[in-house]
Amino acid sequence: MKKVILRLATLILVLIASSSIVMAGEDKPTASADVGVFDKYVWRGYELSDDSVVIQPSITMSYKDFSLNLWGNLDTRMDDDTHSNQFNETDMTLSYDKEFGPVCLGVGYIYYGLDDANDGEEIYLSIGIDTILSPTLTAYREIAHLPSWYLSFGISHSFELPKDISLDLAGSVGYYYADNADDFPEYNSQLVASNDPYRSFHDGLVSICLTIPVTEYMTLSPVVSYSFPLTGDADNHIAAVNPYSDDSDYVYGGATVSIAF
Repeated sequence: MKKVILRLATLILVLIASSSIVMAGEDKPTASADVGVFDKYVWRGYELSDDSVVIQPSITMSYKDFSLNLWGNLDTRMDDDTHSNQFNETDMTLSYDKEFGPVCLGVGYIYYGLDDANDGEEIYLSIGIDTILSPTLTAYREIAHLPSWYLSFGISHSFELPKDISLDLAGSVGYYYADNADDFPEYNSQLVASNDPYRSFHDGLVSICLTIPVTEYMTLSPVVSYSFPLTGDADNHIAAVNPYSDDSDYVYGGATVSIAF
């Protein structure tokens, strides 16, 4: 399935890029590419790497208010027997974002192409306000295998530094609301699944990042992040569900190289 998604998304990217040739004088597509290298892969509080460095490439094409993003994860030590590299996730995001004065509304669809697990699908709706701390609220709905809601509220602020460098601070909190216990159970302190669906304030994330211009079109962004559970129920759930450890909080970091063209 990942190959089908990749081929479809690649075709769309090529069509969007090619369309710029015939749109003289009109808005043209824009593109950006990123490559991030991190010592852990952490997503919504879960550690999805086995104490290994991950490489995460991404490419985004945008036209007017529409965007298409392809993102991948390469784990440099996924196989404990052979210690071989494994490209184990490929995600595709289609999004539409529209500004109404200081308010930005967004809607999108995310396809998670996963190895050794069922692929995931989410739709989401977001609202952000261009004011102090740039608050943003996003509601995600899983529609494939784990019927649930995930709500994320985030804030951020940037400080201008010399030589066009910026110091970027961000924080977010998440809340999970599962439909049923069969697919998404709550866990007790012994990490045993209960008969109750998991519904709890889930994870917190704070990060500090530097955005450093390298050339006119390239930036380097080193970052350090801290992910932690917000409640005792979240602590139990994250520790129980984590595939490689029973930890629930992490300090991790890395750097991303970004190119806009």
